[in-house]
Amino acid sequence: MRVTVPLLAATVTVLAAAPSAHAAVRPVGDRSPLGTEQLSDEVRITRWASPIGAPVVRARPEADAPVVGRLRQETEDGREETVVVRRSRVRADAVWVHVRFAAGAPGRPAVGWVRRDDLDTFHVALGRVVVDRRTLRAAFTDEDGRTAWSARIGVGTAATPTPGGRFFVRERLKALDDGNGLYGPYAIGTSAYASVSDWPRGGVVGIHGTDAPALIPGRPSHGCVRLRNEDVRRLVRLVGRGTPVLIR
Repeated sequence: MRVTVPLLAATVTVLAAAPSAHAAVRPVGDRSPLGTEQLSDEVRITRWASPIGAPVVRARPEADAPVVGRLRQETEDGREETVVVRRSRVRADAVWVHVRFAAGAPGRPAVGWVRRDDLDTFHVALGRVVVDRRTLRAAFTDEDGRTAWSARIGVGTAATPTPGGRFFVRERLKALDDGNGLYGPYAIGTSAYASVSDWPRGGVVGIHGTDAPALIPGRPSHGCVRLRNEDVRRLVRLVGRGTPVLIR
């Protein structure tokens, strides 16, 4: 589910107090100017946006802070890129936002600060996907914490493991290989990367269908999360860009 929420930057000249880790998340639909506040909890409410240009990502909300990465405009598949907007901080020079982004390779920093003006309109994704590599199950829980979908899965082998961590949905692709091949009818591209991957352009950890349902549940992949085709058809109706994906 996606909700579009335009947000404006507040004009101030002092640094406000930083929000605590347990601060309330800005309500969906709040159109007031941004302050120093929590914008996403990456469980119930998650804000996301597309980058404008290719801004650098900094370690701190300061113009001279070390660069930890750079945002891109498109995914590996040529779709509009997505970043998750976690919180905002008002400084004298600008309003800064802390983002989670696709680092481009495993092991690289995937969070940092950009100016609010480096991002387009904010949108909201509700709920999240949890992938459990131990039990070989995945589930989608809605904004009220209710399980709206669950399924058995296939994950990476011991030699080509599915990486753990906090990620998000960047894109949804239909019928990468005519809908009956390796990827099934749908593939969901995430911000996770693996050294080896099933993804056609390499590196990206996807959640996708399969042409070998008998291997699910199991550990048959090169890092991607495989679903039976009927399960990925159900999941793709529930998730969109910005939906958090927790792999544990």
